[in-house]
Amino acid sequence: MTIVNQAAARTRRQILVCSAWPYASGPRHLGHVAGAYLPPDIFARYHRMAGNNVLFVSGSDMHGTPIMVAADNLGLSAREVAEQNHRDIVDAFTRLGLSYDLYTTTLTPIHYRVTQEFFLRLHEAGYLFTESTLAMYDPEVHRFLPDRYVEGTCPHCGYEDARGDQCDNCGRTLDPTDLINPRSKLSGATPITRETTHFFLDLPKFSDRLTTWVEAHREIWRPAVTNFVLSWLGEGLIPRAITRDLDWGVPIPLPGYDDKRIYVWFDAVIGYLSASIEWAERQGRPDAWKDWWQLDADGAEPGRIYNFIGKDNIPFHALIWPAMLLGYGGLALPYDVPANEFLTLHGKKLSSSRTYTNRLPTLPEALDLFDADALRFFLAINAPEVRDTDFSWDEFQRRNNDELVATYGNAVHRLLSFLQSRYDGMVPAAGQLTAADQAMLDQTTAAFSSTAEQIEAVRLRDGLRGLMSLAQGLNRYLDEAAPWKTIKTAPDQAATALWTALQVVSALRVLTAPYLPFSAQRLHEYLGDEGRVDELSWQPRELPAGRQLPKPAPLFRKLEDDELLTLIDRLGPNIGSSN
Repeated sequence: MTIVNQAAARTRRQILVCSAWPYASGPRHLGHVAGAYLPPDIFARYHRMAGNNVLFVSGSDMHGTPIMVAADNLGLSAREVAEQNHRDIVDAFTRLGLSYDLYTTTLTPIHYRVTQEFFLRLHEAGYLFTESTLAMYDPEVHRFLPDRYVEGTCPHCGYEDARGDQCDNCGRTLDPTDLINPRSKLSGATPITRETTHFFLDLPKFSDRLTTWVEAHREIWRPAVTNFVLSWLGEGLIPRAITRDLDWGVPIPLPGYDDKRIYVWFDAVIGYLSASIEWAERQGRPDAWKDWWQLDADGAEPGRIYNFIGKDNIPFHALIWPAMLLGYGGLALPYDVPANEFLTLHGKKLSSSRTYTNRLPTLPEALDLFDADALRFFLAINAPEVRDTDFSWDEFQRRNNDELVATYGNAVHRLLSFLQSRYDGMVPAAGQLTAADQAMLDQTTAAFSSTAEQIEAVRLRDGLRGLMSLAQGLNRYLDEAAPWKTIKTAPDQAATALWTALQVVSALRVLTAPYLPFSAQRLHEYLGDEGRVDELSWQPRELPAGRQLPKPAPLFRKLEDDELLTLIDRLGPNIGSSN
């Protein structure tokens, strides 16, 4: 007996998943994970199971001024700090289960080469120009200050801790000279301005093409992204400096600029392309990157490129990077820029570079105490997709205990345990299906298309909530069918109910695999299958009658109050209450 016909064959699509590049300035916190790192992993895992040709790339941004700040504080070189932090980030991302096809850095020779090629192509096409400008200079330490070495009051919203490149409060990109009451992060002194010469990207030249492109994606993008970008375009674009007076970064590939470097925001976004090229070269197929990037003779894009970011990166990914691609020519632009809002704590944006009264654990701290799937579940089902989401330890505990453990985990464990105790672990054969049995199977089949629809629209939170409703339906079905009771009075009916419930569990290991890969793999093995669960196709997988299943263990563990108190103690006195 089969529970569903095989899914119709689909055209294999080219899907490039790009995750924002984290600064290698220190460990990432849970806000970073919720915003830009976990969502693309869920998305990539699903598309692989759906049979699409997926490339998932990212890497550590090794050139950012936050790294220089951290290095100055530690008395180390920027390279030393960046390389150690990169290793720590890779370790934490691996423990979280992020499934990059390539996670690299901006220090590779390939990245330097591609960045310099990009610079020269734009320069030759007339999209870059030089101009003398005023830059911030610290008179006490006698050096020009990178943007993030300057803080002050935002001229747009009055936020007093705006950085020289961007205001975290209103999201506006800034120049350090825009700040009111600026101060140097190095000495605290008031910077002075000195004249210097830099290269600028001539953004106004792209305004019309960018407007057309954004309007064409209005129905695809999240409204917050579209509205933000169109507002910028409506105000009029201005040229943007792409070099700085630094000694840390990609060198300018022209003579006479040895004391300057290509600025981090310009080189970091090029990382999506350079990482794709690096991946292809590692495969021994140096042209394979073109499958996702290169336009055909008619200008058609080969597939879809998704750039997963936090909302503070919208200007760079939805305006500046597309402008750079247009200027370079022949390369695909992003299909979607899914920008998440912020995960906040008591209404304040989380930050790895600022100290607030309360803080959340860094990713390594959280992984030391909690299972990766528990973190993935909470951050996905409570994701800040359309508005800022405030973190609460009480809510984290409730979601884990009431939904992950009591709803999903309990249904699976009591079913598999009962099978061991009364059927010696053997899947029973089904008899005549009742209307309730068939309804449960129909709900299971429907969950594949509904979850796929939500994930493909990058509504990952709704996708997880939808499949959790299937777990809730399984609990109701088991309560009503009660095979542990009917096994005495109607053994054939009990066997059919157990077979039906096992098909639901078999489907849940597939449905949850993008979200909860570790527990999905364990369940895959509890159901007697070998290999990797993420290599299964996105469709129901029948569990055959007569299969002998191994003894199971609970998929998840309950979070007790004392465990949360342990975390609070380990975070130190700055942690706030769990309310």
